[in-house]
Amino acid sequence: MNYRPLGNTGLKVSEVALGCWPIAGITSPGTSEAESIATVQACFELGINHLDTAYMYGRSGESERLIARALGTRRDEMVIATKCGLHLDSQGHQTHDARPETLRRQCEESLRRLATDRVELLYLHAADRRTPVGESASELRRLMEEGKTLAVGASNLDVRQLEEFTEACPLTAFQPAYNMLVRDIEGDALPWCRERGVAVLVYWPLMKGLLAGKIARDRRFGPDDSRRHYPAFRGEELQRNLDLVDRLRAVAEAAGHSVTELVVNWTIHQPGITAALCGAKRPEQIRESAGGSGWELTAEQAAQIEEALRLRGPANAVAN
Repeated sequence: MNYRPLGNTGLKVSEVALGCWPIAGITSPGTSEAESIATVQACFELGINHLDTAYMYGRSGESERLIARALGTRRDEMVIATKCGLHLDSQGHQTHDARPETLRRQCEESLRRLATDRVELLYLHAADRRTPVGESASELRRLMEEGKTLAVGASNLDVRQLEEFTEACPLTAFQPAYNMLVRDIEGDALPWCRERGVAVLVYWPLMKGLLAGKIARDRRFGPDDSRRHYPAFRGEELQRNLDLVDRLRAVAEAAGHSVTELVVNWTIHQPGITAALCGAKRPEQIRESAGGSGWELTAEQAAQIEEALRLRGPANAVAN
């Protein structure tokens, strides 16, 4: 496993990190507490030292609570990130609330769930239309000054919002969606972060499992599987995406790797990307994602991937 600087904190994080949304069991069917805990604990053997969670990962903070149970006395071996500003309402719908008092309350509750007195990285999970980004950022700065977090990050903001954020609080990390099918940040936010030394840790590197190479063409997603709501998993878009996966599979097999390993490797070697946050609910899933670290594509392999992406063409992956 290779490691990269987390902004100017002096910390280094593994270039493959564990995204801890799936272990909450909300939109990812087939989870169990035992496997979730084993998934987190597998990070020790793999050299993964960065765990990414959030206040809203679970109806009652299941993700954060499971992390605390899994780490036990080894908490200080991990760089933990959590997020505030989003929560699930009683019907399970995402609710934006980035008011300063809410951010403080959620941060403090997250620390209790994680059984720790601080996290290494605290993100604003998303902007709240009713609350200026600068007000949210100012509260996160106060939480940092109080020692509740070592550093502050922002997720799901555009460049204008990032600029407003940095006027009120030093920004260490940015967390957007990014993968072979979702590349919007390449045109604005990614170069903005590179110029300022902001770490970029991306979620959905495998596009919710689509780019892992394990989805059959006749797959039907059940009512408890959130992927059925995304265009990438429906109709002609799904078939075109699976055509891409088939082309990637040929490149991966020739390189002696799985499709997952190839896609993760491609992701972490894009200019400006610090780490890929790979979701997993079973140990074997994060073990395979970790195999994307520690090697580099040849020029020929990189060219073959670019050709496969050209043939895929512009993707409609997440719009409703």
